[in-house]
Amino acid sequence: MITKRSCFTPSQMRLLESNPNVVHVSEKSISYTLEFKLHAVQSYESGSAPMQIFLDAGFDVVVIGTNNPHKCLNCWRSSYRSYGEEGLMDRRGRASTGRLTSKELTSEEKLKRAEAKIKLLEVENEFLKKLEALERQVKRDR
Repeated sequence: MITKRSCFTPSQMRLLESNPNVVHVSEKSISYTLEFKLHAVQSYESGSAPMQIFLDAGFDVVVIGTNNPHKCLNCWRSSYRSYGEEGLMDRRGRASTGRLTSKELTSEEKLKRAEAKIKLLEVENEFLKKLEALERQVKRDR
């Protein structure tokens, strides 16, 4: 039977906080440094296993959980692919929705978003025109 770890003990928290790759530890979570996240993603892309990356960084996988390295790397890789290094920054406690705001977008990204919105509105208008035509046809046929 697999039991889910609910909280770190005070001694586990002290152990984790002594690791240079950790910014902060609460009873339920670990905040890793941006440098470690970036190194972990790059190491994984180079073929290293998640468990080995965390072991090499000095983590006790029994304390952090044997599934945690894999979960963290999946999340970090996804964020890194979507947003680059910015996606790996810890935003907890900053009222972030996880999305970049428009002021953080490049002008090229803003243009792409605007073009996509225009295309969506054009498709929507075509749909509404067809719907109105069908409604007129139904009224005529009565």
